[in-house]
Amino acid sequence: MIRAVPELSLAEFNTGSPQARAAFSAELMRGLQDYGFVVLRDHGVPISLLDEAYAATEAVFALPEATKRAYARGMRGYTPFGVEHAKDSGKPDLKEFWQVGHSPAAAGAGADVFEDNVWPVEVPQFQNTISELFDRLNDTGMVVLQALAPELGLTTHWFDDKVRWGTSLLRILHYPPVAPDTPEGAVRSAAHEDINFLTLMPAARGAGLELLDRDGSWLPIQADPSTLIVDSGDMMARLTNGVVPATTHRVVNPKGPNVSRYSMPFFMHPTLATSLDVLPSCRSHAPVPPPITAGALLDERLRAIGLRK
Repeated sequence: MIRAVPELSLAEFNTGSPQARAAFSAELMRGLQDYGFVVLRDHGVPISLLDEAYAATEAVFALPEATKRAYARGMRGYTPFGVEHAKDSGKPDLKEFWQVGHSPAAAGAGADVFEDNVWPVEVPQFQNTISELFDRLNDTGMVVLQALAPELGLTTHWFDDKVRWGTSLLRILHYPPVAPDTPEGAVRSAAHEDINFLTLMPAARGAGLELLDRDGSWLPIQADPSTLIVDSGDMMARLTNGVVPATTHRVVNPKGPNVSRYSMPFFMHPTLATSLDVLPSCRSHAPVPPPITAGALLDERLRAIGLRK
C-alpha cells in the first residue's frame, strides 16, 4: 500500500455535528501519531491571500543582498543565506528567510515582550499581506489545537490562553537555485524536527518537502496549493510524553529544474512561561521527563541551530 499524508477538512470541526467534530479530532490525532503530518483543506485561509503572500515574498527576496542585510535584526526581519543549520548538523542550510511575529502593540499588557517586526519599505505590500496571513494562521492553529485537545483528555479550549499571544513566528523562506560550488552534502533544509507545538504551512511553491516515515524511509509530501500542511513539534512531544511525536522532516535539493523554492511555515509557540510538564493522560506512555518551560526549551533549541549564541 502506498502511504500518503492524510487530508482532512477543517470544516468538519468548525461547522460539523458533534459526531463529525469528534471524528475529525480522532483523525487528526491518528494522522499526527502515524505520520506526524496532516494536510488541511477548508481551513478558511483564502487562496487569494496565499497567492498574494507568495508574490510579495518573491519580490522581497529579489531585492539586492545589501538591501536585505540592512533588515537583519535578530529573530525578526531578515536572516541571510547559510546562517541556520539543523541541530547536530555541521553544514548550513541552503536558505534565507524573513520572520514576523505578534506586534507589541497588538499583544498589549500581560503578553510576552515581543520584538518589533521589521518590514522592507521597498516592497510595501509585504507588510499588510504577511500581517494578515500571520493572524489567519494563528487563528487556524488555535482551532486545530481545540480539535486535538479532547484526544489528550483536555477541555476544548485548554490551549487557548497558552498560544493566543505565544512567541509564534511566521517564517518566509527562500531556497535559491543550488549553486555549483555548494559544499558536498549541504541541502536546502537538513533533517530536523520543529521546536513548537504545531507548524501550519501553506503548501509551498516548489517541491522537496519529505518526512521520515515510521519504517525509516523518506516520504514526499505533496499538497494542493490551497491547502495547509500541519505537523507537530518538540514542545508538543514533550507535553504529551511522545504520544504526539515530533516527526523528522527535510527539504531536499531539486531533482528536476534547479529553480527557487518558497515556503511560509507558521511556527505556533506557547508563551515562554507555559509549562511543558507532561499531561496526566500521557504519563503512562513512557518515563516522564523533568518539568521544563516553553521558554527554556526554546532557548535550548535556538542555540542548537545557530540562531542564538
